[in-house]
Amino acid sequence: MALPPDMPPPAPPPPDVRLIKGLVVVLTSVMILGVIVIIGLLVTRLGMAPAPLALPDSITLPAGAAPQAITLARDWVLVLTQDDQVLLFDRNSGALRHQMALPQD
Repeated sequence: MALPPDMPPPAPPPPDVRLIKGLVVVLTSVMILGVIVIIGLLVTRLGMAPAPLALPDSITLPAGAAPQAITLARDWVLVLTQDDQVLLFDRNSGALRHQMALPQD
């Protein structure tokens, strides 16, 4: 758009306004880039399958023991039986490492 010949050109904005304009442009760019990165991470991470658990091939419970609960840890598998026995098995070999009875109320 051309200015009329008798109108002076607009004055440049003060330095403070130019600084704020530059900061707004930088902040907007960083926010857009951050949203793109977050969306990219969500897409790549949610599409991955979880790592399979390394479990022993088999665990042999003592005769007459029925499992009530099983807990997995880094080095062992803990089995709570119906008759309030706690059985601690080695996670790699499946061997029984420790057995104890829970106290009765």
